[in-house]
Parts: sequence; structure tokens; C-alpha cells
Amino acid sequence: MKVEKKGTITIIKDTQGNIQNFINKLTHEHTTFKNQNLIIDVTHDKNVEIKDIKLFSDLSKTHKNGKKSFVLVASAIDFNAIPTQLTVVPSIQEAHDIIEMEEIERDLGF
Repeated sequence: MKVEKKGTITIIKDTQGNIQNFINKLTHEHTTFKNQNLIIDVTHDKNVEIKDIKLFSDLSKTHKNGKKSFVLVASAIDFNAIPTQLTVVPSIQEAHDIIEMEEIERDLGF
């Protein structure tokens, strides 16, 4: 797991290729990141499937309840099959754009 902080955004990259272990570690260390907008980058693992992405649902819900963004970055998946409660994009730049829009919405009281 590689962690990179940029202002109010923390980018966490999975470097092991084992989604379940990565989620367990993120869940265990969530209090460290709970006040940051999170970008979770799983593009390193080319075998990520929709069922793996869905495993992030509970962590995403918990993080979003804290009024912070939780965006997954994945490639080579069917984005139309992603559950609506998860935010998944194909690039880091799009993740930054989503967080920027969500910050504006929170500032406006939405």
C-alpha cells in the first residue's frame, strides 16, 4: 500500500494485487484517513472485477458519512455495472475532478 497526500486529498494505491487484504488494511487504518478525501487506486491489479469493486461498499459508505469523498480508480471494468453508491472512475485526474465537484456541493449545502 502506497499513500500520497496532496492537500485535502489522500491517494492510496494497492501495490499487492490482493483486493481483500487491501480492503482489510484500509478498514483497519481508516481512522488515519477519515478526515481526508480519498482516492483509492486499484489500477495496479489488472484482474480487478466488479465483485472486487463491490467489496469497497461498506468502507465507502462509512467514509462518505463523514462528509468526505471516496473515489475508486479502476481500469478495464464495465463502469455501467458499478452500484450507484460507489464512485468509480478510470483515471486519477477524473477522481480529482469528482472530489472537486463534491467539495463544491458540500460548500453549497447539498
